[in-house]
Amino acid sequence: MTYDLNPIEPGLTARAPHGELSIAMPTAISLIDSPRIVVRTGPDHAYLKGAQWANRLPALLQTRLIESFEKSHRLAAVGGPGLAAKYTLVTDIRRFEADVTHGVAVVEFYVQLVGAGGQITASQDFVGEAPSPHDDGATVSAALDQALAKVLRQIVTWTVPKL
Repeated sequence: MTYDLNPIEPGLTARAPHGELSIAMPTAISLIDSPRIVVRTGPDHAYLKGAQWANRLPALLQTRLIESFEKSHRLAAVGGPGLAAKYTLVTDIRRFEADVTHGVAVVEFYVQLVGAGGQITASQDFVGEAPSPHDDGATVSAALDQALAKVLRQIVTWTVPKL
């Protein structure tokens, strides 16, 4: 079965759009850089059987980051690396897994805001968790989507004032 993730829904306080942001392709370790859904089974990791993401996880997350910024209506322009923007959001996916031993989905991104000259102007670690009481594809993907929504909202709220 193939699962997808969602961008955050509107709900942030409306403000006049300003700033331009390019979203770089997120980086991840090879375990995560795949369309397969990762589960932690104690000290080890495995892939969830019979379930996968709609795309490689970094590509899927780049798209959801762009869509989340678009839906926030807080930026004058947002897009992928082809956008000539004053800032680039660089993301490292640290965790994107369901810990089946603890019944929780965990999403962790380390984010850097990089200026046009290549200087890092700000950085932050973002973590979101959601209950994942079962280890089936529907439950795990929904829990990871909930945890991701928390992280996306944090990232949008943190980034926009810095542009």
